[in-house]
Amino acid sequence: MRPTSVALTAAAAVLAPVLLLSGPAFAAGPASPSSAVTAVQAGGGSDIPVDEMSDEELRIAILRILADEDSGKRVVREANEALDNGTTEAMRAFLKTGYPLAQAEDDQVALFRILGDPDSGKRVVKEVNALLETGTAPEIRQWLETGYRLAQAEDDQVALFRILARPDISDAMRAAVIEVIDGTPEEMRYFLEYGQYEVDA
Repeated sequence: MRPTSVALTAAAAVLAPVLLLSGPAFAAGPASPSSAVTAVQAGGGSDIPVDEMSDEELRIAILRILADEDSGKRVVREANEALDNGTTEAMRAFLKTGYPLAQAEDDQVALFRILGDPDSGKRVVKEVNALLETGTAPEIRQWLETGYRLAQAEDDQVALFRILARPDISDAMRAAVIEVIDGTPEEMRYFLEYGQYEVDA
């Protein structure tokens, strides 16, 4: 399946500066204050606009971002820098502009990692390539949060049907695949990663 080899070569050339430069290598454009407020809310913050937050509220909002296991390297680095600086201006600037830009760069890195995963299926690869070509920062974030799961589920169903088509499939394996093939995306993924190897063990 690997029309991705060219893309991976390009990715290797792009990733190094992305991870080293402090500037936003892939930002789709400056984020508005309102989008930053939305981002803070999505991370579990309050409905208070960033410009109206007290020092304590700014600090709590940044700590919530740091506590989010999905926060990428640049987000974590810049969030820590804002807290270390400790001034109202630094924390507010991070939440209003720094956070959306850092998130956009981390999301681009996540796309390249997915593209470089040999287990990524055709639909996943197709959608990642489309996002890298024309996707905006909000579109990429939305895909990583919901679209990736759905694309992976479709690719996983194809993989399960391929298992069913094997001429040497055992009765136990056939029954296990039929049971999981209409399951949740998580159930199909678990079966392909672990469950299938336990069936005929």
